[in-house]
Amino acid sequence: MRRSRLVAALAGLLSAAGATLAFAAPAQAAAVNYVALGDSYSSGVGAGSYIDSSGSCDRSTKAYSALWAAAHSPSSYSSVACSGATTSDVNSSQLSALNSSTSLVSLTIGGNDIGFSNIMTTCALQGTDACVAAVQSAEDAVQSTLPGKLDTTYNGIHQHAPNARVVVLSYPVFYQLGTFCVGLSAKSHAKIDEGINLLDATIQAAAQRHGFVFADVRDIFVGHQLCSGDKWLHALNFSDITESYHPTATGQSSGYLPAFTSNA
Repeated sequence: MRRSRLVAALAGLLSAAGATLAFAAPAQAAAVNYVALGDSYSSGVGAGSYIDSSGSCDRSTKAYSALWAAAHSPSSYSSVACSGATTSDVNSSQLSALNSSTSLVSLTIGGNDIGFSNIMTTCALQGTDACVAAVQSAEDAVQSTLPGKLDTTYNGIHQHAPNARVVVLSYPVFYQLGTFCVGLSAKSHAKIDEGINLLDATIQAAAQRHGFVFADVRDIFVGHQLCSGDKWLHALNFSDITESYHPTATGQSSGYLPAFTSNA
């Protein structure tokens, strides 16, 4: 009797232990299929080390998406981000990279829809009054037409990748104000920063409407803007105008990468 009770007790303990171990065993990690969309801030313009096959899209091995993929080894990774891309370009030529198995998407988009490059060229060449007027015109477009364009693109992302976590990243504010800085006037600096903040607020509101995650890089770039002592952005460079006002390799690795990583 006592032996049979002991055997039964041991069997019960082993059964309970097995159940506990099974419960405690970590679940197998889900496969991560990651696609990076967007414009030059996502392709990595300004970071160097461009992939030859990306052509004029200037996709860099030092872009935040490539750095994240190298560190986290997702099941699949593809970047179709392209320099100069607008929301219409994403809709027509980038959404096809997504499918129902895509589980993670990142993008920056919206700056080219309001004429980012033309604004900065105007500010550099035509003086303060023209700069302020150009930024104001862009701000009007941000408020009137950009929300609808973002809605169309975000709807397209959801339709093509219904199971994905979508991380929308902001643009950094360009200038550290209140410091001595050659080049554009202080008034131009302040107006450009104002325009970027309005653009980011509009992008954030659109992302939230669609249930996407908004990753804001602005705080990370504080102290590393133009006119600071340790800038992570390229200043105006007429010999390589494309890279002007874009993150350096450090801006991608120390600015965009941590913002994306903490939200991915």
